[in-house]
Amino acid sequence: MTVLTIAISQTAPTVGDIQRNLADAEARIRGLAGRADLVVFPELFTTGYRLNGMDHAALAEPIPGGPSLSRLADAAAAARTAVIGTLLEHDGTAVYDTAIVIDASGALVGRYRKSHLYPAERAHFTPGDGLTVLPLGGDLRIGLAVCFEHAFPEIFTELALAGANLVAIPSAVPVGFEHLLALRTRARAQDNQLFVAAANLVGFDGETQWCGDSVVVDPRGDLLASAGSSEVGEILARVDLTHVETERTREPALANRRPELYAHLAAQGGATGE
Repeated sequence: MTVLTIAISQTAPTVGDIQRNLADAEARIRGLAGRADLVVFPELFTTGYRLNGMDHAALAEPIPGGPSLSRLADAAAAARTAVIGTLLEHDGTAVYDTAIVIDASGALVGRYRKSHLYPAERAHFTPGDGLTVLPLGGDLRIGLAVCFEHAFPEIFTELALAGANLVAIPSAVPVGFEHLLALRTRARAQDNQLFVAAANLVGFDGETQWCGDSVVVDPRGDLLASAGSSEVGEILARVDLTHVETERTREPALANRRPELYAHLAAQGGATGE
């Protein structure tokens, strides 16, 4: 699969109501049958995103083995559409903000535990300890990043060097931080000459107004599709993965890096969520 259609589902989940949010997601996946090869949902689209006053441990599920993953897998298989988004995962006493990748047959291809936590998240979630690139049929290789991880160019370069040609970014970006979608998504795509699909929450959940503005960006940094700041719904973009190599040949930035000069990138410490 070299040419595919990517959908972003910009949703407004009800905080804490997994059953309602799952039913909404299932309906949206069904609606994309025959229209999209892959749909990216926002961060914590089955639970809503809230830190204080939300029992994350009670809402978290094992991955694999949890009921939310099972229902999403069934919906993906029925629609023949791959699904990406983040769920609350528990593993022992640890709770993770975990991106899952389900292929069009309903199989769990892999997961990514958000590794770079926003400072306020550290009291609630455990950081993952690795980055992830996953094959998803044909030539498609998915890199994963979550929300705040927009802020780390190193993540995207590492994913590109590991073979990613599309990075999916489930996000929960509130009003006041629209530049994360409008500017950083395009910069990360153009810096590394790959496609980026950033799916964000939208609407007011009783506490936070989410800014929407989900986008699909090409390897030149150009917008292929964009959602509004208040609309719940789907946007679709047709992407040709051969454009990644075209851009990297035209401007061979990754191939001409000089890592021996980047000593500070290997330094320990900093705000990495650890």
